[in-house]
Amino acid sequence: MSFADATIARLPRPVRPFAERHHELIKFAIVGATTFVIDSAIFYTLKLTILEPKPVTAKIIAGIVAVIASYILNREWSFRDRGGRERHHEALLFFGVSGVGVLLSMAPLWVSSYVLMLRVPMVSLTTENIADFISAYIIGNLLQMMFRFWAFRRFVFPDEFARNPDKALESTFTGGGLAEALEDHYELRQPMGAQDPNNVVTPLRRSRRRAARQLGNSSDPTVSKTS
Repeated sequence: MSFADATIARLPRPVRPFAERHHELIKFAIVGATTFVIDSAIFYTLKLTILEPKPVTAKIIAGIVAVIASYILNREWSFRDRGGRERHHEALLFFGVSGVGVLLSMAPLWVSSYVLMLRVPMVSLTTENIADFISAYIIGNLLQMMFRFWAFRRFVFPDEFARNPDKALESTFTGGGLAEALEDHYELRQPMGAQDPNNVVTPLRRSRRRAARQLGNSSDPTVSKTS
């Protein structure tokens, strides 16, 4: 049993079916919790030792390490069956999305501080700290998590099965009755006297042939020429 499956098995029964249908979301949340621990551990280690007078520098270093760890874990675990872009393009999109997520997470704190004016002396210090915690660490992190999960699937790791030609071919050939019905509908719309239906290249057949050709090219053994 994988770590994600073990985590899902420990969830309350009412939410377990939802978690079983959304493995990627569970993995993404686990990665987020892991990188939060990495960020906090590095930050406080540096802040309490060699970078005691420079907490901002300590936070920047911790944040950079956490983002790199997040990229590796998400790419190789959370979304390992998706993606397929060139590595530098994928990494650039990942860090860009992460940067937007950080700005988005700051929006609730900005609203709390400068729109609602939940600052001393307008409110008590206790109220200010509670408002900062709720806006920055609860609402802000939730907004960031939802945006990053959507953007990672949509832009950074967009194509399911793109890294696995075997799965891509299997998905193409096992489209089910709906795909076959669409193909038949396409053929019926051909004018009378058209070529043999077996020779009609429909979009579905074209995608099948492309997937089969790519799989064949990647799996054919190399035959060396001998004199």
